[in-house]
Amino acid sequence: MALVAHGQGAGDFASLRAEFALPESFPPDALAEAEVVAGDPLTCPGRRRDATELPLVTVDPPGAKDLDQAMLLARRGRRGYRVYYAIADVAAFVPVGGRLDAEARRRGQTLYLPDGNVGLHPPILAEHAASLLPGVVRPAVLWTIDLDSAGEVTAVRVGRAWVRSVRRLDHDSVAAALADGTAHPSVSLLPELGRLRREHAAGRGAVEPQVPEQRVRQGPDGDWALTRRPRHAVEEWNAEISLLTGMAAAQLMIGAGVGVLRTVPEAGADAVNWLRRSARALGVDWPHSAGVAEVLAGLDPADPASLALHAGTVRLLRGAGYTAFDGDLPGEVGHAGIGSPYTHVTAPIRRLVDRFACEVCLAVADGRPVPEWVRVALPELPRLMGVSDSVAARVEKACLDQVGTWVLAGRVGGTFGAVVLRGEGPGGGAAEVFVDDPPMLTRCSGVTAPEGSRITVRLTRVDGPERKVWFEQA
Repeated sequence: MALVAHGQGAGDFASLRAEFALPESFPPDALAEAEVVAGDPLTCPGRRRDATELPLVTVDPPGAKDLDQAMLLARRGRRGYRVYYAIADVAAFVPVGGRLDAEARRRGQTLYLPDGNVGLHPPILAEHAASLLPGVVRPAVLWTIDLDSAGEVTAVRVGRAWVRSVRRLDHDSVAAALADGTAHPSVSLLPELGRLRREHAAGRGAVEPQVPEQRVRQGPDGDWALTRRPRHAVEEWNAEISLLTGMAAAQLMIGAGVGVLRTVPEAGADAVNWLRRSARALGVDWPHSAGVAEVLAGLDPADPASLALHAGTVRLLRGAGYTAFDGDLPGEVGHAGIGSPYTHVTAPIRRLVDRFACEVCLAVADGRPVPEWVRVALPELPRLMGVSDSVAARVEKACLDQVGTWVLAGRVGGTFGAVVLRGEGPGGGAAEVFVDDPPMLTRCSGVTAPEGSRITVRLTRVDGPERKVWFEQA
């Protein structure tokens, strides 16, 4: 059971927003522009076909309103599959060179805070006019991806369309419906295709560390709690459809010699050998012929030793960034975490780069030149997204740390169960640990136990204004 924050001042994230200079609203001229395009979307390059007959559905976290994607999974003949994946066509709502465009470039992405989002686009667009809400016709970028019986891609088509989602679903409702046999027909194939694509990920050598994820939750009394975000099979299968689309988009860009990729360099031999030594020390079996992906796929992330190995695997995925190109291909086009070239195209409401990447793919698929405004922006996108990603990571950590200090304010001197994830070894020193309850990834001093061990830690100090807590091994 998660511990809950009580006490005066708990729940106030205003100081954090001020610290990171997060905008409280959109400039009046950007809002005025949004009002106009919300009622009269822009005409975009390429023919927009009527695909409103497709019974697309959205699958998102409960309560989400900025709905970027809608899907329909169908059989193709006797042995194959067809994926229809509609992406919100944000280019229809952002005039090139206008105030909305400038503001989106400044923000980079939507930031999610416990007490409200800081959107990439105004709510009138993000949660209404551009969002793929059920029962309304929306402009979209429609991907049609055919796969064979083994889940291998055989054909990819993309173009502009009018679409109409028929249902808004969430991960929990889809899981429950799949379990009792009442799943919506549009996603009834999700487990089958999702599992196939998960197998492909392992075969590609995708490195997917399953480290514990923390979540901030507000209770009915207004207080905040730290909870551990469960890994949801439906969420993983859903993500595979998005990854499938991003990989297809990357291949289009590479073939055309123009675009922007999400890249993570392959880990060097030294890093992999270090992970092998860690596995040996943790007692995790690693056959000589097996790759990292195969080993991780066979582990139970809840097991302390497996948890520690997954945490160590993060070291293999350093150097993530965006790589833009227009002409010669860059030396690095792969994404080590995915095991394939990959790009972001599936969340343009929430992430700046996706709007530009979609335009590249649409132009390439149509046989048109990539629009000049996209080509001009490509070199700048890696910097804009790098800055935005850094801010998003720091804001997320600050929110978790802040709630952690509220939750633990009255617990100094108390003891807690924890797992050693990464440390300096039996000599005693600082280590990264995962505290069970409240679920926290944090540092702990005086740790003498090896990685993968269960230990008891003592809370020695809490500094709310600094958002810091101190633990030591008990």
